[in-house]
Amino acid sequence: MLHELLLALLGYTGDLIIDVREQQEQSGAQIPLSPDAPISQEPTFKLAPDVSFVQPSERDVIERIITLGFYYRELDRFAAKSRNLSWIRSPNESPLLRTSQLLKGKASKQSVYRRAIANGIVEVLSVYRSAVLHIEQKLLSDSLPIVATLTQGLNKFFVLLPPLFELILEIERDNIYGGKLLNLLHKRCHCGVPELQTCIQRLLWHGHQVMYNQLASWVVYGILHDPYKEFYISSQDDKDSEQESAPHLLEKLTRLSVADTSLNDWHLGFHISLDMLPEYITMHVVESILFAGKAVRVLRNPSPGFQCKDGSSHQQIQRGFQRTQGYTMTISFQNNSLDNTLIGEDLLPQAEADKIESMLQDLKESSEFHKRSFENAIDTIKAVAASHLWQLVVVRADLNGHLKALKDYFLLEKGDFFQSFLEESRQLMRLPPRQSTAEADLMVPFQLAALKTIGEEDRYFSRVSLRMPSFGIALKPSPVDLPKVKVNKDGDSVGHPDASLEVSLDGWDGISLEYSIDWPLQLFVTPEVLSKYQRIFQYLLRLKRTQMELEKSWAFAMHQDHIDFAKLRNDSRKSSVPQHRRQHLRPMWHVREHMAFLIRNLQFYIQVDVIESQWNVLQSHIENSQDFTELVGFHQEYLAALISQSFLDIGSVSRILDGIMKLCLQFCWKIENDESNRTTSELEHIAEEFNKKSNSLYTILRSSRLAGSQRAPFLRQFLLRLNFNSFFEATARGVLNVVNPRPSVSVLQ
Repeated sequence: MLHELLLALLGYTGDLIIDVREQQEQSGAQIPLSPDAPISQEPTFKLAPDVSFVQPSERDVIERIITLGFYYRELDRFAAKSRNLSWIRSPNESPLLRTSQLLKGKASKQSVYRRAIANGIVEVLSVYRSAVLHIEQKLLSDSLPIVATLTQGLNKFFVLLPPLFELILEIERDNIYGGKLLNLLHKRCHCGVPELQTCIQRLLWHGHQVMYNQLASWVVYGILHDPYKEFYISSQDDKDSEQESAPHLLEKLTRLSVADTSLNDWHLGFHISLDMLPEYITMHVVESILFAGKAVRVLRNPSPGFQCKDGSSHQQIQRGFQRTQGYTMTISFQNNSLDNTLIGEDLLPQAEADKIESMLQDLKESSEFHKRSFENAIDTIKAVAASHLWQLVVVRADLNGHLKALKDYFLLEKGDFFQSFLEESRQLMRLPPRQSTAEADLMVPFQLAALKTIGEEDRYFSRVSLRMPSFGIALKPSPVDLPKVKVNKDGDSVGHPDASLEVSLDGWDGISLEYSIDWPLQLFVTPEVLSKYQRIFQYLLRLKRTQMELEKSWAFAMHQDHIDFAKLRNDSRKSSVPQHRRQHLRPMWHVREHMAFLIRNLQFYIQVDVIESQWNVLQSHIENSQDFTELVGFHQEYLAALISQSFLDIGSVSRILDGIMKLCLQFCWKIENDESNRTTSELEHIAEEFNKKSNSLYTILRSSRLAGSQRAPFLRQFLLRLNFNSFFEATARGVLNVVNPRPSVSVLQ
């Protein structure tokens, strides 16, 4: 009986020790359970009821001991099932066939993390088997074997095997795998039994071996090796494959070029899988892991068209970037036709990859998981990846030169070019744009302005192209036939009942620029970033166009005045008509001067106080930073500051500025195209509305919410320039709350 009891402790039942579940399923004939049979919820090993020579007290002791055999068998079955290698796919199997099988559900769910945990369970079971063997030897050598020997020898396993059985029961019941399994083990480590804690920590160590292997593959080689979606970094292709059929997915992948694939990987290719993220790994750490892996993918897989700059241009680009962390780095590239593999190895030196792998190996060999050591290692890995990505984007790809080009063209730094362009296209823009040919019509003045102002040394202008997006709204009629309109204080146009409605924006306000970005700058200058540059460009171009029209209207008036004066001198009848017209329109020139004063100061504020100051801040950050992620953040802050300090994110101010610019353009067009009495009354109306809007603008900007905040540090200087003689302050009192009767034009004198 002792031998049958020992066999039962190793999971083998017989005539005296039976498995109740096997008896029930096979009607008395004992047949071993299949490997895929579910785990029983409670122990089923019992002493056969027909055994009559065992006392009740001994029966209780024996049945308590043989529960260890039940736990052993279930743990062994779980380990055998999890360690079954038949699910590993053949190396000759087609990936497309593999994808098809996964989509059709033919492949059963497997887990490398369960296999790792099973390896740890096997270690525990081997210790248990050794203890049973030792007890057998002791019983054979003892002249009077007793059951107490079994109890004494196996007592410590009553602390280990039942919790392990509960563990695998929960794993099977809730289908726990991957990062969820690590999280479960980490929670079970917090117990008051030292032996059990050591055992669970060993299982967690086995699970961490898989995690470190996947982590090394990701941050050292940029390869996500996760066939069963168990890692906390997942690929977007996995999500797409669940929604698309295999042929369509393969066709989609073949259409993407290497550069497109690299960009798609960076922006959309990988994401954090929160389901598989253990709770003891913080979001900050896993974001660093995600960035490091994506950076390594970029560094190891450069675009085939990527060519480094030659030595002469590189020296100009490198100015201000010589200082690096602890050493000076000098780079020269004389061969532009380097092999992609060699470039990839140069972008991420093997010594750096070995350093990263060594840090992960140290973590892997540690018997316990130390959160602080893990986070420090990840921060170091991220810093290495960010530094080399910075070197690629900033130094080799000439980021600063391209940022300067964006400033030149999108932020109107090249004022002479845009002044020439607006002058060349002025007559064209006096007419409504034609939807089919508007962009082609603008290309002629655009190229003429380039020939006049852009030198051959400007190698960035070829990347700039003019765009006129299609529009589906009714266009503004010709300025010659402008209807009489009223403009409310929010900048919205309200027509008279007998007049046609006017659209809120000029049709030419849709002019935009495009900038051609090559790899790897597309990692930095994203479509979202370009859209912000577009928004600022359209605003600045409208402002400059308004300023130019005000200047042209003054030039036109002076030219007309000289003609009238010459006619008056040559007219023998000395007609008083020109003199009367001059006196009649003289108050309008006061209005024009007020308009030009406001537009000039606003333009100076944006170009000098906002753009130049923020550009200097950005340049300082670029010179002092060697971290790509920091650089992206600094550039985002730069764009956000431009938008906020230009008031583009304040709807009320933007609408008032839009209304002011529209009124200025209407004023200029009225002056140049019609001099009838009807036009004079409309000019008076425009002057009145301009006064209201300019005073409203001053009142809003001088409020403590804006002028007293840090969002616009130079706003007080702008207000001081506007109100240097207290004119705005005197006229702005009560303008937002009190509607005064229409003033006569003479008041503006």
